[in-house]
Amino acid sequence: MRIGVLALQGAFIEHEKKVRELGAEAVEVRLPEDLEGLDGLIIPGGESTTIGKLAVEYGLIEPLRAFAHEKPTWGTCAGMIFLAKDIGIDRQPILGLMDMQVNRNAFGRQIDSFEVDLRISALGEKPFHAVFIRAPAVTAVGPGVEVLARLEDGRIVAAQSGHLLATAFHPELTNDTRLHAYFLHLARNGSQR
Repeated sequence: MRIGVLALQGAFIEHEKKVRELGAEAVEVRLPEDLEGLDGLIIPGGESTTIGKLAVEYGLIEPLRAFAHEKPTWGTCAGMIFLAKDIGIDRQPILGLMDMQVNRNAFGRQIDSFEVDLRISALGEKPFHAVFIRAPAVTAVGPGVEVLARLEDGRIVAAQSGHLLATAFHPELTNDTRLHAYFLHLARNGSQR
């Protein structure tokens, strides 16, 4: 199985390590042709504005959108912003594929980063230790978007719409590979769970 990791900016190397740890091939995606032959794609955390600008510069917006229409795609942190249909501003390039509204910097600045154990419905009973760094949060979801995890205050931090997955936190920065394994399952089986 070949999993692409968008490697324009951000925490792509950490995702590649997790993908390889689980026995799949990790492929860095920087140009449209890098998407060929992939079973899934991870859009990492980083700076969503920069990722969007670079995706435009390298002619990736439409190829990424077409890929994510057909194949499993997972956005983490900035990647969640990049996947959302509504981020509250019009001037930032996004893919606009998941019917959700995202607050880009829901938790404040870098100094306000935090970690918390989350119950993620798709992973079973054992909590997932989630790392939030200048993280977004989902403020509303449309029909067809399943909420996978919320914070205690009710804010949505993980969601799925068919073969599209979005998390507000950085699972690549923990030793827990369950979310990456879940995404590989999606990539292997489409949107079946």
